[in-house]
Amino acid sequence: MIARMRSRTKTRIIADEKKSFRQKDNGGGNESESDHDCPEIPNIPWVERPKEWTYTMRRNMQEVVPGVFLGPYSAASRSKLQSLLDHGITHIVCVRHAIEANLIKPNFPNSFKYLVLEIADTITENIIQHFKKVKAFIDEALNLGGRVLIHGNAGISRSAALVLAYVMETYELSQIHAYSMVQQRRFCINPNEGFMIQLREYEPIYQAEKTLRNEQQSSEVQRSKRTIHQIEMDNRSQDKVENTINS
Repeated sequence: MIARMRSRTKTRIIADEKKSFRQKDNGGGNESESDHDCPEIPNIPWVERPKEWTYTMRRNMQEVVPGVFLGPYSAASRSKLQSLLDHGITHIVCVRHAIEANLIKPNFPNSFKYLVLEIADTITENIIQHFKKVKAFIDEALNLGGRVLIHGNAGISRSAALVLAYVMETYELSQIHAYSMVQQRRFCINPNEGFMIQLREYEPIYQAEKTLRNEQQSSEVQRSKRTIHQIEMDNRSQDKVENTINS
């Protein structure tokens, strides 16, 4: 009886995912044909999205933006070394709860650089504290010409939230636009309610930090201009003094 119920539930999930994905792909969910066609979303590097979503695809990793992959732990399991190498993966973010440490762990510490984060998939977990660390790790990998896989257990909640935060800040997207874009590549993402709240809270935070950085850079440029101007004025004054002495 239980087995039949589980089978029916899984069948319903598969059918619902396929139906919903096709609706989005055909514009049923007010989604444009590509991210570039939406005037509200900034132009970002294009990664081809799946033509169709099937239930088994959640067991694989998908490239969300160039060089950044999101997937489940099974994508980084011991049997997947060649797949990781074929995809050019050089860095891996491994997300797990402390009680999962014996099951979810770095399998190839000699082949890839790992960032291991202890995060519970609960609505009260403080995941926002990890956003900056993950972004720095991803940026480091990409700047070195590498590629990154971010995975948790299922690649649906914790790891998805980290990728969403990265996409939001890197491409200056709202939480809504980032979610839409990432979901087009990995349709099964579903961060828990607490993570979604923190992602919404993170939007004005990263925007304020960007504004502050821009103001600081502008101030530094102005100081640099004044310094150059002062040097030019000093040189002119020195030239006048020398000309006066020589005359």
